[in-house]
Amino acid sequence: MKLEDIRLPGGPVLTPNLRGALWMLGSAVSFTFMTTLVKFLGSDYPASLQAFYRSAISWLILAPAILHNWRAAYVTRQPAMLMFRSATGTWALILAFYAYQELPLAEANALSFTRSLWIVPLAAVLLHEHIGRARILATLVGFAGVLVMLRPSAGGVAFGLGEAAALASSFLFAFTIISIKFMSRDNSAFTLIVWGTTLGTVFALPAALFVWRWPGPWDLLLLGTMGVMGVITQVCYVKGMHVGDAAAMAPIDYVRLVFAVLIGLALFHEIPDGLTLVGAAVIVAATLYITWREHRITRQMSVERTME
Repeated sequence: MKLEDIRLPGGPVLTPNLRGALWMLGSAVSFTFMTTLVKFLGSDYPASLQAFYRSAISWLILAPAILHNWRAAYVTRQPAMLMFRSATGTWALILAFYAYQELPLAEANALSFTRSLWIVPLAAVLLHEHIGRARILATLVGFAGVLVMLRPSAGGVAFGLGEAAALASSFLFAFTIISIKFMSRDNSAFTLIVWGTTLGTVFALPAALFVWRWPGPWDLLLLGTMGVMGVITQVCYVKGMHVGDAAAMAPIDYVRLVFAVLIGLALFHEIPDGLTLVGAAVIVAATLYITWREHRITRQMSVERTME
């Protein structure tokens, strides 16, 4: 049975947005599961080692499809750009894993959403996109939410290595997203994922060797599950955005913040304070506004092209 054939009890076939929402919920659940494992294993497996195992296992999962058609997987006219994109993506992953190990899950998730805020100045500088006052203001409001989370007060700012890693990771992820706008014109999504997974394994290995340890059977199972969840997260997210309307799908991704709060409370006894929740709400609101405005501008441009 295909997902599009599923019917609600006594109802019609699910609409594209409802099908997309199911995919996005699957992405949120698998992502939360993955980051929970990252935090759980963090005391024994540093971030660079986790990133290596995650990429290597993800490559093994993709190996049958790669071997079936290696040309479609690896042949590209932009090898240098793909290598650079994979390098930034690898370090973004390592820094993200470090942040999830060091910070409460809710705070690490909230700070990860700043990638949408970083995209605005990067698009202006790298893509020469016109950034209106509304998006500039929304971006500044979003970063104000970050300051709220970092607790500016007379006693100082709660800004440590975990927070720095989360923000640096979001910046690098934003850079990779911007680069995909260039590369997706000449490369399939499959090629981008395969290059990222393959080179992610290669680029993570040197840092992993400094903290190397062979996992036991139980740890190997958990690390393997982490790799599987990483692939599922990507597939579900791409499918959700493809099936449903992007503006309708984007808010659903923020459900993982709710999941992070619940998992953090249940498994790690993490109770987010008021400033964390307020700052997270400001970041989410700002990024949602930027997403909605981008979608409206894109739709308006599409209508204008149709009328020409």
